[in-house]
Amino acid sequence: MLEKRKLGKTDIEVSPIGIGVMMWMGGKGLMGRMAPNVSEEIRNEIIKESFAGGINFFDTAEMYGFGNSEANLAKALKANNIEDKDVIIGTKWGPIFRRARNMRRTINNRIRYLDGYTVDLYMIHQPLSFSSIKTEMKELARLVENKKVRSVGISNYNAEKMRKAHEELEKLDIPLAANQVHYSLVRRNIETDGILDTAKELGVTITAYTPLAGGLLTGKLHNNPEALKNKFAMYRVVAKRNLEKSIPIVKILTEIGKAHDVLPGQVALNWLVTYHGDTVVTIPGATKTYQAIESAGAMSFNLSKTELEEIAEVSEIFL
Repeated sequence: MLEKRKLGKTDIEVSPIGIGVMMWMGGKGLMGRMAPNVSEEIRNEIIKESFAGGINFFDTAEMYGFGNSEANLAKALKANNIEDKDVIIGTKWGPIFRRARNMRRTINNRIRYLDGYTVDLYMIHQPLSFSSIKTEMKELARLVENKKVRSVGISNYNAEKMRKAHEELEKLDIPLAANQVHYSLVRRNIETDGILDTAKELGVTITAYTPLAGGLLTGKLHNNPEALKNKFAMYRVVAKRNLEKSIPIVKILTEIGKAHDVLPGQVALNWLVTYHGDTVVTIPGATKTYQAIESAGAMSFNLSKTELEEIAEVSEIFL
């Protein structure tokens, strides 16, 4: 079983594999209308199985249904009688067409939607804003100082902007806990563009989203390409673009999975959170109960150094 690890240089401990609940938008907003419906019963089961399997980390955001995803996460946690102290929740502020001081007001919405659950990690969703990184970091630090949130992070920041955010927070004696970025075996660019090296240098946790490349790394789409039509648009594009190119990767994931009696997608998740030590955690999404069970199960075994290197070598084409 993979052990919990610190979120950056904070004292917050998270399971190396969490669950992303972006799709729990309930039809709210443009994205919500395109997303699959996840019933209350299924949401409750997903949380039950995730928690039972050792997952304590859940990721959401303001823009995921304008608070609907946050509210649905809180409801599912309450339905399972899971206490605030036993879970870590990350959510995000949407910066587009806003100034940093907007966080002072909208953080209260985040707290309201989460209904008694703490904002353990508050991230700026992307680096596009009317305010500078310096100003945004000051506002994040203010939220920590006012005990509105426990820790702060960023999302989709390149190496240079991540370093700048870290420097500004360091002046205020606040650690930059995480940078949430797109990372998987078919999208390994953070290993060459400076993001991963900078995170390791600064002690920042990388939180990988879309770790299974829209289901591509489970191998199911290779056996049934028609299933691509049922994918959420963003995931469909990612999977379709890499379908043929990823065949050798899925083959090695399948072979190694058989040796551990696990699935190819579970091997892919395990590699992601193991290959770089404790630097990377990941948040695969879940709209079905079996996905939560499989994600939790990806923490139940250990890949050997040889297996880790074999997977890395086969997927070098995506570096």
